[in-house]
Amino acid sequence: MRILVTGAAGFIGSSYVRTLLNGGYPKFADASVTVLDKLTYAGNEANLEPVARSSQYEFVEGDIADAGLVDELVQGTDVVLNFAAETHVDRSITGAAAFVATNVAGTQTLLDASLRHRVGRFVQVSTDEVYGSIAEGSWDERHILEPSSPYSAAKAGGDLIARAYATTYGMDVVITRCSNNYGPYQFPEKVMPLFITNLIDGLPVPLYGDGLNVRDWLHVDDHCRGIQLVAESGRAGEVYNIGGGTELTNRELTERLLAACGAGWDMVEYVEDRLGHDRRYSVDITKIATELGYAPEVDFDRGLAETVKWFQDNEAWWRPLKERAALTR
Repeated sequence: MRILVTGAAGFIGSSYVRTLLNGGYPKFADASVTVLDKLTYAGNEANLEPVARSSQYEFVEGDIADAGLVDELVQGTDVVLNFAAETHVDRSITGAAAFVATNVAGTQTLLDASLRHRVGRFVQVSTDEVYGSIAEGSWDERHILEPSSPYSAAKAGGDLIARAYATTYGMDVVITRCSNNYGPYQFPEKVMPLFITNLIDGLPVPLYGDGLNVRDWLHVDDHCRGIQLVAESGRAGEVYNIGGGTELTNRELTERLLAACGAGWDMVEYVEDRLGHDRRYSVDITKIATELGYAPEVDFDRGLAETVKWFQDNEAWWRPLKERAALTR
């Protein structure tokens, strides 16, 4: 079996590849894995260092929007997993073009090559943010898409292109939509690693607005396990939500991070709320649980403690990234 994993020098994709090449997904144990990554500011080949010497692994630096390169890599591929995306909402607000180019046009380029070379399965890795905001209850996979930010709109565009290839051409496409991920190797612009690394350095943490926006938290290991279940056994043409089952307001998350880092509320700095900030996300995971047997396995308190310790123990990994991006808020 040959697998192409795009965007796998990033946080979630690298977690998937490390687990796969360390034997975590037995049905793909013999697969050869080609990683295609553009190595943007958030891509880091060091994320794949633990498996870089595997005989089953190949790394290619390049853009999923490069039609010639993608065509070459897709030939002979059995499964494409598309993790490649511009993902940071704040960056999309100040400049949306790169998000559309990668998340929509890049996805279409991958789909086109996959269609031409008759790839067995195409997994489009997406986000719950495409649904917009929900005041109560949880979204199931039939909910309409109401994205609020340029980032989530671009991801929704990629999902719709993927769905169109499944419907028009009969391609074996499956789409996953996850809630907020956390865990080791997460780029320190995202809320959890930003707060942890700020507190390590004795810096305040920025809390948007009133801090009452609600997110569901999903450990990256659980997310990747859900993706693998979908890759192996998901029904062609279907969407599967993947959630963690721990809904917290941003204020509650901040309280837990402060406690885990031994800091007090005096380290919190309230900042102006993000434009178009969705109030609450909540995914219904009944479908993936019923059809594929998925359930989150990483207890949030344990996962949070392990994540804090990882960042405390791996300053050499995150500090250069944070300094280069000048990240404090």
